[in-house]
Amino acid sequence: MDTAEGRRAVAAARAAAVSCGLAVRDAVVLHDSNKLTLRLLPCDVLARVAPEAQQVARFEVELAGRLAASVCPVAVPDPRVGPRVLERDGFVVTLWTYHAPVAPGQVAPADYARALERLHGGMRTLDVAVPHFTDRVAQAQRLVADRDRTPALADADRTLLAGTLRDLRRTIVGHGGAEQLLHGEPHPGNLLATGDGPLFVDLETCCRGPVAFDVAHAPEEVGAHYGGLDQGLLRACRTLVLAMVTAWRWDRDDQYPDGHRLAREWLERIRDARRN
Repeated sequence: MDTAEGRRAVAAARAAAVSCGLAVRDAVVLHDSNKLTLRLLPCDVLARVAPEAQQVARFEVELAGRLAASVCPVAVPDPRVGPRVLERDGFVVTLWTYHAPVAPGQVAPADYARALERLHGGMRTLDVAVPHFTDRVAQAQRLVADRDRTPALADADRTLLAGTLRDLRRTIVGHGGAEQLLHGEPHPGNLLATGDGPLFVDLETCCRGPVAFDVAHAPEEVGAHYGGLDQGLLRACRTLVLAMVTAWRWDRDDQYPDGHRLAREWLERIRDARRN
């Protein structure tokens, strides 16, 4: 968010928490992108704030509750507030249990895989209307095809990304394996190391597809600990996910730090993967 919008978002989060009877004297920004994540003190609650037009907050809090009821490793709304969606000054605010990090570094690959398997086990039991993973691939395809939105993307790189997204989408769909509800982006940034074990956050990206699509977002070592995966399908999903993320970095409105440098590195990895 820009500075002015960020100030308004912080004020909206504080006001929402106070309206729920929570004490707020300070707000610490933990993450700032299209959605603002704050730690509110001294009530010690995690606030997520998004513009009304960009939010799927009701879906997220309700799904978190259903998954937690199935003993899935997910973060849940703060019990003092519950699964409420609060609207303030054009923003939607949800208030979540804050988990202080328990250790530096990433979650161990075996623990990561077990947590993801438990999440998938719970998700398998739910009937939830979500997009198919190919809908998200199609978003990346449209971005790559739109020169106005990706003006800095070179022609050869545009051709590489377009071909990779097209071919691997067909390969994965043609594989014909089982599909289910997925997290959508269970990468390390969406996994918390807590005193209650690893917990997944940010359920707004949920989609339907093969579990390999989810595992492809995790570090490579995690795939070796996740049982029953088709390794060829996982490799295809890894390259597809990398192509999608690379496409998003070329969006003229993308604010990811050092995005173009990373995207160039990822393009070389995609070229290597396509050659092998």
